[in-house]
Amino acid sequence: MLVTAIFDIGKSNKKFFLFDEDLREVHSDYVRIAEKEDEDGFPCDDLDAIRSWMMDRLDSVLNHPDHQLTAINFSTYGATLVHLDESGDVVTPLYNYLKPFPEDLLEQFFGEYGPAEEWSRTTASPAMGMLNSGLQLYWLKHHKPDAFRRIHRSLHFPEYLAFLLTGEHQSGYPSIGCHTGMWDHDARRYHEWIAREGLSALLPSPVSARSHCLVRMGGRSVQVGTGIHDSSAALIPYLRLSGDVPFMLMSTGTWSIVLNPFNSEVLTTGELELDCLTYLQADGQPVKAARLFLGNEYKIWVRRLATFFGQPYEKHRDVQFDATCYRTVQAMTGPVYKWESIQVPGRVSSQGAETDLDRFGSYESAYHGLMHELTDLQVQAIRLAAGSTNVRRVYVDGGFVGNRVFIEMVRSKAPDYELVVADLPLGSALGAAEVMTN
Repeated sequence: MLVTAIFDIGKSNKKFFLFDEDLREVHSDYVRIAEKEDEDGFPCDDLDAIRSWMMDRLDSVLNHPDHQLTAINFSTYGATLVHLDESGDVVTPLYNYLKPFPEDLLEQFFGEYGPAEEWSRTTASPAMGMLNSGLQLYWLKHHKPDAFRRIHRSLHFPEYLAFLLTGEHQSGYPSIGCHTGMWDHDARRYHEWIAREGLSALLPSPVSARSHCLVRMGGRSVQVGTGIHDSSAALIPYLRLSGDVPFMLMSTGTWSIVLNPFNSEVLTTGELELDCLTYLQADGQPVKAARLFLGNEYKIWVRRLATFFGQPYEKHRDVQFDATCYRTVQAMTGPVYKWESIQVPGRVSSQGAETDLDRFGSYESAYHGLMHELTDLQVQAIRLAAGSTNVRRVYVDGGFVGNRVFIEMVRSKAPDYELVVADLPLGSALGAAEVMTN
């Protein structure tokens, strides 16, 4: 059997898939790899362990008597750089995009390259510190100069995994266009601050995420893709599935991102303030993207609900949609929940404030209240990504596809949209495979 191997690397699960010639899944392997700490004591992914696991999986395919490996590609989360020295060795840990960014350094940056509002608009990047991978390089240069001086190339995470097999330094459009602060969306090139800061030599010229190299492996030639940012990868199968019908994709997980490839409107400062951005597709074309840290906030609160109501953590997976319970929480004077990781424009930051869970009479009621408030934000994101377009079909994929409470609430709040629960649960992995066939 001719197979394509895909490494789909998320923050929680590291996944490995084999697809046959018809892009049907024939094998999957999931693993959780324990985090380590960087030199500052902040958690980060263990790059050595990921690399070892990846090579082990490849060896298993190459030595499998019934599989002939023809192609390999990589889909990973964004906002993450791997820094290499001239020998190709890794210089720093794989810094976590949630690592705090020094406020004084951010002020210094915008004192030189601001104003912040215009920089954010042209780069489609709200100023988010380490979530802007370009600012990770700026931070290294000014806070860790000894490490910075050793850097020969900086590659985004998926392109680094490709580098391990090809030895090529590449940078795909989806990685650059993912709120990096590097790309000038007006001029369609690296932003001028990159050159002024002396970073241009570290960053490869952008290429299509459909690019590949031929590598000899196991006595045969294998196509190795350049890698692709997972949100952009998730969009690809739906471009084929939808035919001529315009659509948006709501890709759910740690981040819920509503992608609209049919919205070519220029990004505004107001949209940016609501966390609506512009990403780049595989070929460099823009796609409007409204983001929500949905899964992260959800995970925080289902843990707290379990503790508060004396229930097992897994309880949230069994809650069914209850219309009566939903009407009850809708009637409550709210909002009740004080978000820990979502900043809601127009509301004072509630980090550290108390959420009064005593207002709910049961775990199920509190859970419906949580989902009611989260889906309010989700519907706002859908409407943001839609803009003034007439796109009305919304595909839903990812981690919340099986959550009936989430699906039913979104449907009830956005009756003017056709919500299609997708049967492509491997969206980002499948998209990474599809780009290898074109």
